[in-house]
Amino acid sequence: MPPLPSDILAAIHGWDHAMLTNDADAIGRFMAPDWVIIGTDGSVDGRERFLSLIRSGDLTHDVMESRDIQVRLFGDVAFAVAEGTSGGQFRGQPFRLVERVSCLFHWSNGGWLCHSTHLSLIRAVPAEA
Repeated sequence: MPPLPSDILAAIHGWDHAMLTNDADAIGRFMAPDWVIIGTDGSVDGRERFLSLIRSGDLTHDVMESRDIQVRLFGDVAFAVAEGTSGGQFRGQPFRLVERVSCLFHWSNGGWLCHSTHLSLIRAVPAEA
């Protein structure tokens, strides 16, 4: 059965939920082995580094919300752009960011896997400690 746009929306919201659990294995289930993230500062990190930050507790999330999601579906490839709010702590420092998020997904074995996430800062929000 071919993927539907609703499938990618479910994956995006599932990823948001997994991030709130701060469970690296749950988060990793949404990532392709070659997943990369381009941060708001232009830095590039890979799947293992990102998940190691989650596992160690250096990176935790208490806010992860995607909204205004636009999806372009090209067979078994999807490109999604959304506005998102992420918040939590990075190495003990609180953060809250409103970002433009773009992700490239591939439909594989009945589910969506993300290969790339690119974040662009819209604005920082005062974070609570």
